[in-house]
Amino acid sequence: VMKLNPQQAPLYGDSVITVQLTEEDKVEDDVVFYLVFTGSTVQHCTSTRKINPGSLETISPGHDCCETVRVALCASREGHPVLVVAEESFQFVQDEAYDAAQFLATCAGNQQALNFTRFLDRSRPPAADVDFLDEKVALAFRHLKLPAEWNVLGADQSLTENIPRETLMHFAVRLGLLRLTWFLLQQPGGRGALSIHNNEGATPVSLALERGYQKLHQLLTEEGAREPDSWSTLSHTVHSGDYSVKHHRGLGVYLLTAEA
Repeated sequence: VMKLNPQQAPLYGDSVITVQLTEEDKVEDDVVFYLVFTGSTVQHCTSTRKINPGSLETISPGHDCCETVRVALCASREGHPVLVVAEESFQFVQDEAYDAAQFLATCAGNQQALNFTRFLDRSRPPAADVDFLDEKVALAFRHLKLPAEWNVLGADQSLTENIPRETLMHFAVRLGLLRLTWFLLQQPGGRGALSIHNNEGATPVSLALERGYQKLHQLLTEEGAREPDSWSTLSHTVHSGDYSVKHHRGLGVYLLTAEA
């Protein structure tokens, strides 16, 4: 039996999984290992990276629902059939970051909820926590199936830019969430949110400046600003028909997802 560590991952994926091999599976260098995750409606195949003779590393795929899936460790070697060398179960769960992203997505135009996010800001989490929060919530947001009419400014498009209000963009910028800000900028209403003043007359751009978030300020004001470096450590997805392929640059791992 192989050991997977951890044995569960959040729905949005992109977390590192270590695979401990048993003695008899520690094999020559020309063997390629990959993992196949079989869920009720989708299947994922991930390549692995060898850390040492007894352990491999891969990236958890993003899954479509909370459930326990079967994971098969497959070994392939040129001129030989592919072998399933071990099987294990693995769980996909909805975590706090996923809940947070869902909450924020639902509250895009809700002033009471957005004022709650301002209240949270007063407790100023330490920088390391902010970075963790930024990555997880941005990943989760990216994985949500947002409705076609979803907008950063909320559902009520009749509000003009002159009505002062809090926006999701104010929230992301106020906390210094670089990845989430970048994600929101790509969504409908993202650019429009930059010029909206809140009740104190602050725009997301002026907040970034006032708080000394230089990278964030550049992201919001430079023509053709490129995605932040921190975003490139996450995996990139290419969709093709019923398939999607993700590449995680950090580990050099590929993930293929197909409908089962």
